[in-house]
Amino acid sequence: MSSKRRPLKALGQNFLVDGNIIEKIISSADVHPEDCVLEIGPGRGALTEILAQRAGRLILIEFDHALAAGLKRRYADDPRVTVIDGDVLAVDLAEILSEAESWKVVANLPYNISTAVLFRLQEIRSKLSRMILMLQKEVGDRLVAPPDCKDYGVTTVLLGLWFDMRREFLVHPGCFHPSPKVDSAVLRFVPLSAPRVAVGNEEVFRRVVKGSFGMRRKTLINCLKATELVPGDELQQILDDCGIDGKRRGETLTLDEFAALSRRFSVVNA
Repeated sequence: MSSKRRPLKALGQNFLVDGNIIEKIISSADVHPEDCVLEIGPGRGALTEILAQRAGRLILIEFDHALAAGLKRRYADDPRVTVIDGDVLAVDLAEILSEAESWKVVANLPYNISTAVLFRLQEIRSKLSRMILMLQKEVGDRLVAPPDCKDYGVTTVLLGLWFDMRREFLVHPGCFHPSPKVDSAVLRFVPLSAPRVAVGNEEVFRRVVKGSFGMRRKTLINCLKATELVPGDELQQILDDCGIDGKRRGETLTLDEFAALSRRFSVVNA
């Protein structure tokens, strides 16, 4: 596969070329011969080359048809490596990973679909032991943000329910070709065996969280009224019972407070 393959701007391709960063990502993934690994968006195969040497099983999902074809040729004689030419947002991940109970995920995610990919991976969290993902720094900042700051938001809360998340290190634009206009961050995700806190109906929880952040300049009680999850005349009582001031903003609530509201709303919507 030619290393001169021109990155496609339409696909948001920025190929990692810094050897030190590549080694740091592989080290964070802690891959051993008994491990099964899923790599999303392998591109030219900078990470793939080392993963294929260290993992017992490696599945690659590549959206770019030309790059996928090159990877298939490259690993045609290695039965441990499977290349899937497809869209990670469209393929059946559960089926693809059905051959083993536990997988590690390594990815340099395209910035324009990174949040959508995270929620797809959350759906199959029971099959994952660790994820090492490179994201736009801004997205990474949101995921590990504490309450009551500008970065704290929907993804922080929804993914924080099911994952331990921490930033491993930053990656500067010069580590890629072509260089993106923003910094990147590598994050470690470790799935939890159970939700961090009981939330009742998880769909109600999602609606509560999204609704609370839906109008950041509005008070919490007004945001929650807009969700229509409970009658307006019951909302104040629920907030009082949960010890939450309805005049607060959604971004000031902790995960525990969102969960308390969700449990009460779930009862009303049962």
